[in-house]
Amino acid sequence: MRPVLSSPRRRLLAAGGAAALLAGLGVALVPVAARTDARPEAQPRAVAPRGAHSADELATVAVFKAASPSVVHITALSAERDFFSLDVQQVPRGTGTGFVWDDRGHIVTNFHVIQGASAARVTLADQSSHQAQLVGAFPDRDLAVLRIEAPKARLPALPLGPSRDLQVGQRVLAIGNPFGLDQTLTTGIVSALGREIESVTRRTIRGVIQTDAAINPGNSGGPLLDSAGRLIGVNTAIYSPSGASSGIGFAIPVDEVNRIVPRLIRDGRFVRPALGVSGGPAALSRALDLPAGVPLVGVTPGGPASKAGLQPFKRGRDGRIVAGDVITAVGDEPVQDFDDLLTALERYRPGDRVMLSVWRGGQTRRQAVALDESSD
Repeated sequence: MRPVLSSPRRRLLAAGGAAALLAGLGVALVPVAARTDARPEAQPRAVAPRGAHSADELATVAVFKAASPSVVHITALSAERDFFSLDVQQVPRGTGTGFVWDDRGHIVTNFHVIQGASAARVTLADQSSHQAQLVGAFPDRDLAVLRIEAPKARLPALPLGPSRDLQVGQRVLAIGNPFGLDQTLTTGIVSALGREIESVTRRTIRGVIQTDAAINPGNSGGPLLDSAGRLIGVNTAIYSPSGASSGIGFAIPVDEVNRIVPRLIRDGRFVRPALGVSGGPAALSRALDLPAGVPLVGVTPGGPASKAGLQPFKRGRDGRIVAGDVITAVGDEPVQDFDDLLTALERYRPGDRVMLSVWRGGQTRRQAVALDESSD
């Protein structure tokens, strides 16, 4: 969105309209400059001196100066055929923000910034523009990695901080390109922790940071920084009926980002570990008065769960339910539903052995399972 600037013509029309209004009221409007009896001296006013900038201001300025060279502007492109010439052209379809991950040219942004695009262009802080290649994406966490070819000196990576020890009330800063306005800084605090938002795949993203730092369309994919200038989150969404900032923004925590991005760079996709099970609905748990967890309704033959002896709930020949297993925890992490189970498993890699808490018939046991690689 481009700011609306008033033109000289508009100002003259406004002045003329005011003069006509005053004339209609019987008021004579004579410009002061046209009167010969009054020509007062008019000089520019003196500039009032100010004291030193506050420590808080200086700290904010320092963080912005250090971090802004790492923040990039991303233009998503789509291929469209010209109606008259039939030539295929790359047409901008949306913009967003990203940031430099390393000096090899990897750029991190939100998946929804480049979703549906056929190409993307990355503009660095020095205004140099580079065609980007998609390295990998994980829509379930709304993250994507692009790569550009640029000199290492132009690719300063943001320092990383942890998100696990964030506290409500601590100061944060967001840098992005809201409405296409490059390198915009907003500040605020951590408003809440442990929020949940929905990804583009309708999977739940947990542990999300809520902030009141102004986040608007175009900020997506940009960094959320702590007061030391360290990356603590990736700005991804706002809650707003109007579509503009209403003081409720959300960022994916950096601990999650630092877990996913290296795997996208290495494998080109997020290789999800597989357990080889399908879970039943909450209605099944209520009907059978089962404990909180994931009741198994399917176990893949020869899969990890099958090899470990896990059994699904099923109907016997007489129509009665034959008791199966309920997974209640992965490691030390309790799971309430199948989405919880998938989220917990994503912290592991194919080939890892995990310890499951499994309930059957009123008894809970600990069962080790070697994870396989998902085919999706």
